[in-house]
Amino acid sequence: MKQIKGPAIFLAQFAGDAAPFNSWDSICGWAASLGYEGVQIPTWDGRLFDLHKASESQDYADEVKGIAARHGLAITELSTHLQGQLVAVHPAYDAAFDGFAAPEVRGNPAARTAWAVDQVKRAIMASRRLGLTAHATFSGALAWPYIYPWPQRPAGLVEAAFDELARRWRPILDHAEEHGVDLAYEIHPGEDLHDGVSYEMFLQRVGNHTRANLLYDPSHFVLQQLDYLDYIDIYHQRIKAFHVKDAEFNPTGRQGVYGGFQGWADRAGRFRSLGDGQVDFGAIFSKLTQYGYGSWAVLEWECAIKHPEQGAREGAGFIRSHIIEVTEKAFDDFAGSGADDIANRKMLGLA
Repeated sequence: MKQIKGPAIFLAQFAGDAAPFNSWDSICGWAASLGYEGVQIPTWDGRLFDLHKASESQDYADEVKGIAARHGLAITELSTHLQGQLVAVHPAYDAAFDGFAAPEVRGNPAARTAWAVDQVKRAIMASRRLGLTAHATFSGALAWPYIYPWPQRPAGLVEAAFDELARRWRPILDHAEEHGVDLAYEIHPGEDLHDGVSYEMFLQRVGNHTRANLLYDPSHFVLQQLDYLDYIDIYHQRIKAFHVKDAEFNPTGRQGVYGGFQGWADRAGRFRSLGDGQVDFGAIFSKLTQYGYGSWAVLEWECAIKHPEQGAREGAGFIRSHIIEVTEKAFDDFAGSGADDIANRKMLGLA
């Protein structure tokens, strides 16, 4: 067994124009002051990170890594959630997602897709320069508008969507293999890879690619009413990254999983700060440790009620209290009598 590393924090929800959230050095100092030991970088945020430069310059990658190290921090993973989303966008979402892209490719879906693919590939190269072995991303979605089959879906529609999704991602996965980096897809509503079955549909189409792996975030499974502990039993060999995020699901006679078009605070299912929701993190950390997950536990703060800075302050201690120090001996070693092959054969009546 391995010991989970942490606590770490995903910086996407905290980056901003005011200090200490507006530069790489100052946000690292802030994270370290709260007791975090690692940071996950949103590669789209130029206030913190230059992805193009990191993909091409070892000196720049070393500088970024060195600034974090001066604050006692490690870089856990790079994230391309926004760029990965743009690898595959259904036309119904063109306007909504265009803002994720560089200005020069907005309004041009083909150019936007090519830009997104290049971004993810650059993040893979930057990960290698930073000495990272896993990279967090989204799959994007072509079939998502048809998730609830009314009117009836035409035969072959979903299959065609997943064929195309695999066609777009296969060269990126091969690029990841060349650079020794796992892609960790966050399984998430709004993505075509939103549960275990959809992930398996994709995995089959990319030939069970060794780099097509998973970012585990139990909060999304609470909102889908999926068994998030059984999920670890099924997919533990593919879990390469871990977002520690809480959630709750409180259905009423008026709304359930779909939320009635309400804002986050008024939905039956909503994200919460760590410890304020329903996720059994004790069981999750136990299962991940049992299966030998030895990478980072990364806070992703999202809550409809609590202030982000309070969530960040509380999160480091919460994660640290759940990390299991792996034992080096069996609990019943005190009762061991010692044995050898001859003694064992005597006990079995074989001597």
